Amino acid sequence: MAARRNSCTPRKPSMTPSIPTRTKQKRKSTGSALTELQEARARLHVSAVPDSLPCRENEFANIYSFVEGKLIDDTGGCMYISGVPGTGKTATVHEVIANLRAAREDDVVPEFAFVELNGMRMTEPHQAYVQLLQHLTGAKATAEHAAALLEKHFSAPRRQPVVLLVDELDLLWTRKQDVLYNLFDWPSRPKAKLIVLAVANTMDLPERILMNRVSSRLGLTRMTFSPYTHNQLQEIVMSRLKDIKAFDADAVQLAARKVAAVSGDARRALDICRRASEMAEMEVSSPKKKTASRKRILVGMSHVESALQEMFCSPKVVAMKNASLQEKVFLRAVLAEFQRSGLEEAPLDRIYEQHTTLCRIEGYETLNVSQFHSVAFALAAYRIILLEEGRKELLQRVRLNASVEDVQYSLKETKTP
Repeated sequence: MAARRNSCTPRKPSMTPSIPTRTKQKRKSTGSALTELQEARARLHVSAVPDSLPCRENEFANIYSFVEGKLIDDTGGCMYISGVPGTGKTATVHEVIANLRAAREDDVVPEFAFVELNGMRMTEPHQAYVQLLQHLTGAKATAEHAAALLEKHFSAPRRQPVVLLVDELDLLWTRKQDVLYNLFDWPSRPKAKLIVLAVANTMDLPERILMNRVSSRLGLTRMTFSPYTHNQLQEIVMSRLKDIKAFDADAVQLAARKVAAVSGDARRALDICRRASEMAEMEVSSPKKKTASRKRILVGMSHVESALQEMFCSPKVVAMKNASLQEKVFLRAVLAEFQRSGLEEAPLDRIYEQHTTLCRIEGYETLNVSQFHSVAFALAAYRIILLEEGRKELLQRVRLNASVEDVQYSLKETKTP
């Protein structure tokens, strides 16, 4: 038994983690320039699943070893994972789970259940209880009843461990902090066998918004994802373009250097290269280029420069980057409400609630209704948002007059004080 125990000690993968082999049929290339550009455009989409996850080997190994160790030791624990958006936090956790499932097939780790909660997908923080209970038992209950049932569930002896990923942790904050406290108190129960991986964008979130009783539980194990460097961004893009000769290497490097200097967001680098491939594709499809359509055309510096100019220097992006602090918080509140509801418009009263929550979390001065209206009217005057006419006060509905990606980029690029 002891020998078996030693053979199961946490291990650190020496290679970049790879997604288990999928049965997805490979596309057959006809060799034309247009087909390769189309293939490149599809692979560069942020929602496309890559064949590997480069540049996060150390982070992967640390998270893997943490979870693997808890599973083998038959105990619970918490890890707080932080980093700016677009640095691969959630993707790395998903890779860890995929590899642990493969390890389970080899009997290296015991059977476990995986549950994922996302603060953006909940109507309010206490819905975390409802969703967690439904994932674990299939039962449906009110938030209050679900919390009581979960309390009993994690206090009773359990056979199967549970790995819980809590994404967008900061959105589960409440005035009493009971949701966060319970999520990080349950793993400490001797019989719970609950392993919590908490993901947030703010490195010092526990110290900023959590009471001492909560932050003390989160302070045991931490993992910080640094923004990608230009070399890493270049490697990420090129890994998606494997076996496709569609980009000039200097063009990818230009996009990587520009994004690394601004945010280190891999999603933005992929967006820029994807837009550049669209421009090259339109050039190939142009009637003026018909005679040369069979000739291989690479996405070059000019295409990337045009994409950079389009994304970084549009009038609306410039206006949002130069907006006031409260105007930027307003836009963040709009994005949060859109993601929560799944709609592309929202009433001002819901945005006001999101705005107030963000101000409290970030330590900014909260606004009264009159001040909040002034911020909304200013953004409407800039034509960044559209306000519904014919209604007064907080009943007006709001729509963005810019793409969600442009708003996200503008808010990421300029850090609020």
